[in-house]
Amino acid sequence: MASPDDMRALGRRLAAMLRPGDLVVLNGALGTGKTTLVQGIGAGLGVRGPVTSPTFVIARVHPSLTGGPALVHADAYRLASPAEVDDLDLDASLETSVTVVEWGGGLAEALAADRLEVSIALAGPGAGPDQEPRTVRLEGHGARWDTSPALKA
Repeated sequence: MASPDDMRALGRRLAAMLRPGDLVVLNGALGTGKTTLVQGIGAGLGVRGPVTSPTFVIARVHPSLTGGPALVHADAYRLASPAEVDDLDLDASLETSVTVVEWGGGLAEALAADRLEVSIALAGPGAGPDQEPRTVRLEGHGARWDTSPALKA
C-alpha cells in the first residue's frame, strides 16, 4: 500500500468483516496511516463523519447512518497505562459498537479477549506518509478471529 487512498480502501475491506463487539487495536509509528485506515473503516461502516484523529479528545463516537454499529474511535497516544484506557469506559459500548484504538498496543488488549491487532509500518527508512509503501499485518486473537477465513488467507 502506497497511498492514503490504499489505506482507506483497506479500511473499507476491514469494515466488511467487522461486527458489533469487535475491538481493533492499531499499532504503528506517527504518519503510518492509522487514522486514514480508520477513515476507511468509518466509510465502510456507514458512520457519521468526518473521522479525524481523536488525539486531543481521546475518543469519539461516530453513530451509524445505516442502522449498523457505531464506530468508537479512541487514541491512546497520550495515555500511560491500561488503567487510563479503562477510565475511558470504552467497554460500556464495546458490545454494541466497533471499537478502534490507535496506539493501543500494550494498553487496550484487556478490553477484550477477542481482538484484531493491525500493525502498520513504512517500508523504507526515512519514508514519508505519502511516499513509501506500507506493510500492514493483521493478527487476530481469540475465538472470534480464529474462525475468520479472511485472516487465514
